[in-house]
Amino acid sequence: METPDSTEMSARGHNGTMLFDGAFVTIQRKGFLARSTVGKGNKRIPVSSIAAIQVKPPGAMVNGFVQLTVAGGNERRSKLGRQTIDAMSDENSIVVTKKQFKSFEPLINAIESAITQNQRSFISNDAPNATASAADEIKKLAELRESGALSETEFETLKARLI
Repeated sequence: METPDSTEMSARGHNGTMLFDGAFVTIQRKGFLARSTVGKGNKRIPVSSIAAIQVKPPGAMVNGFVQLTVAGGNERRSKLGRQTIDAMSDENSIVVTKKQFKSFEPLINAIESAITQNQRSFISNDAPNATASAADEIKKLAELRESGALSETEFETLKARLI
């Protein structure tokens, strides 16, 4: 974990490192484990694209994980007993051991706060173009849905909030 006065927070998990700078979450993967599961490299996700963060704390005998849900992503439910195994091959997840989980807690809280702030800003029309009408906002949402950035459910939910 970086020092508290640092602008970037980070935590190292079993299959990668998660960094957060206030605007982007970066998932870094290096080494053999990364190459054999998801692939080496960095993935940067803007906070505005993160719909949720799922946390499964590790138990006494099993690892846990921190998973980002990206707007427009294709989520699938894991079968009973396979959540952590499936998270190992998910490009938006970091598997964590019990010892590593403590360093993830402040990072999780910071990401959740940023997601909440971003969603409130969008819903309350504090977005950059606050003078746009509801029809203009719905048109923008429709374009995001067509591009795959929003699912049909997310589109309908956000549209209902605007109306």
